[in-house]
Amino acid sequence: MQLKEQVVAFNTIMKKEVIRFMRIWIQTVLPAAIVSALYFIIFGKVLGVMIPDVNNIRFIDYIIPGIILMAVIQNSYSNVVSSFYSAKFQRSIEELLVSPTPNYIILLGFTAGGVARGLMVGMSVILVSFVFTDLKIHNLWVISSVIVLTSILFSMAGFINAVYAKSFDDISIVPTFVLTPLIYLGGVFYPLSALSGFWQNVAQFNPILYMVNAFRYGFLDNTDVTLGAAYAIILLFIVLLFIFSMKLLRDGTGLKS
Repeated sequence: MQLKEQVVAFNTIMKKEVIRFMRIWIQTVLPAAIVSALYFIIFGKVLGVMIPDVNNIRFIDYIIPGIILMAVIQNSYSNVVSSFYSAKFQRSIEELLVSPTPNYIILLGFTAGGVARGLMVGMSVILVSFVFTDLKIHNLWVISSVIVLTSILFSMAGFINAVYAKSFDDISIVPTFVLTPLIYLGGVFYPLSALSGFWQNVAQFNPILYMVNAFRYGFLDNTDVTLGAAYAIILLFIVLLFIFSMKLLRDGTGLKS
């Protein structure tokens, strides 16, 4: 395929993905905003008043960046895993695989759809947060880059889950038993210093810790990790997941009967 045709193919897949989740926005975008509002009410307004400031930052202000990124991670992941597995289940993915469309265009198209949903959910949660606090912005470039890179990373992770999934039950295993624990242990609700020495060392192997802290820096100028380390880890995982996803497509893993 020529470059122009590849651009058309990419735009077609991406638009299909965006139309898919926007058509049912009450099920895809709205729930994240409602759940985040509940987090803000319970942890910020109810329990937050009983919790001392964290690094001279009000508790509700401290947790908001983590809650925003948590919603972005979950929705970027779930959009791709559900969409690509549905295409497998309905066997419509075979039409793409036998077409001249390069594998990387297929991967990038589905990933772009996940990123679009992640960013839309992120914006909705940010808007909701303004109801509960006067959210400040310290570094817009850091906020923008981290949220986009994190969306890309977990969109690709969702793609890999979908490739290996053999039933609709399989697409919920990783989010339930891997993704959720990593998120809640990733510093969304507490600083790294709140953990004991052993668990601080363990937490440093959690990549989500670096994403949450880099994102929090963009809002609050407060982080438990260096920005350089955070960006290096995010980019490393993106490259590794991209290479692995391309290998799965090339080998036809989970796609060829």
